[in-house]
Amino acid sequence: MKCPYCKNTSNRVVDSRTAEDGTSIRRRRECMKCGRRFTTYEVIEKLPLMVVKHDGRREAFDREKIRQGIIRSCEKRNISMERINTLVHDIEIEIRNTMEQEVPSSEIGELVMKKLRDFDGVAYIRFASVYRKFDDIGNFLEELKAMQEGKPEGEKPETEPAAK
Repeated sequence: MKCPYCKNTSNRVVDSRTAEDGTSIRRRRECMKCGRRFTTYEVIEKLPLMVVKHDGRREAFDREKIRQGIIRSCEKRNISMERINTLVHDIEIEIRNTMEQEVPSSEIGELVMKKLRDFDGVAYIRFASVYRKFDDIGNFLEELKAMQEGKPEGEKPETEPAAK
C-alpha cells in the first residue's frame, strides 16, 4: 500500500475495525518514512452477477430493479422502507449465495414471489399480477385461491369434482 503523501510502500497498520455493516474493514495506517497516517478500506470482491433474460440477453444484476418492483407492489401499504430494504437485501444475499455467475431472470422473479408471499399478501398479489401477466380475472382468482389454501405460488388449486 503506497502512502498517499510520499508514495513510500513501507507502512504499518495502527488500527483495524469493521465498517459498513461488517462488509468492509477500515484500517488506519502509518507511513514508516514520513510518519503521516492515512485510512484504507478493504472490501470483499463481489463476483459480477449477470441476469439471463427470457430472450437470452444478459445484463448486470441490479438490486434497484428488485427494490423498485417491491416498492410498487407495496404502494399504499403500511410497510416501512427499512423492511423493504431488508427484504431486498435478503433476496440479493440468497441469489449471491448460489455462487452462480449467471442467474435466469425467472429464478429471481420466483424468489421475489416466494419472499413476498410471507412478507405481505397484498404486495404478493400485486407483484404476481404483473410478474405472471394475469390476462383475465380467472388467473387472478386462481392465485388468490391457492394463496388462501396455503399452496405454493403458481400451483393450481384442485378443482372439485362435479356433482352427480
